[in-house]
Amino acid sequence: MDASRFEPQDPDFAERVRASFAKQGAMQTLGATLAELEPGRAAIELAWQQGLTQQHGFLHAGMVAAALDSACGYAASTLMPADAGVLTIEYKINLLAPAQGQRFRMHGLVLKPGRTITVAEGRAFAIDNGREKLIASMTATLMTITGRENIRH
Repeated sequence: MDASRFEPQDPDFAERVRASFAKQGAMQTLGATLAELEPGRAAIELAWQQGLTQQHGFLHAGMVAAALDSACGYAASTLMPADAGVLTIEYKINLLAPAQGQRFRMHGLVLKPGRTITVAEGRAFAIDNGREKLIASMTATLMTITGRENIRH
């Protein structure tokens, strides 16, 4: 799927999305960064940390899901109006392999943007000794929220 075919409604989408990401406490807690941003696409990266693991030392599935959800949400947000906010209304995650690596990269890609509802897919990769391995996939449904001051970017 080529996200480059999407035209953002907000010419300043990148600045707006980066400012929103900077306010997100959950991603700060994970030590995540917004690594890529294009219309209809976002990538989030984070390093392995002991405090984010489950009992076997793998990145906890909840951490993978949180970062993938944000990647999908910010991918959707790139195509929304400047005065809109985005909320996830549903997601399904498939955990494909243990999240074992030094770093992790979560990609969000809009499949179908809409005025109210957007569908995105996410893919999570573990990076271990320079090799990437697909560890999870996600399908997310996101809602454009307008007219609510407490839900804006």
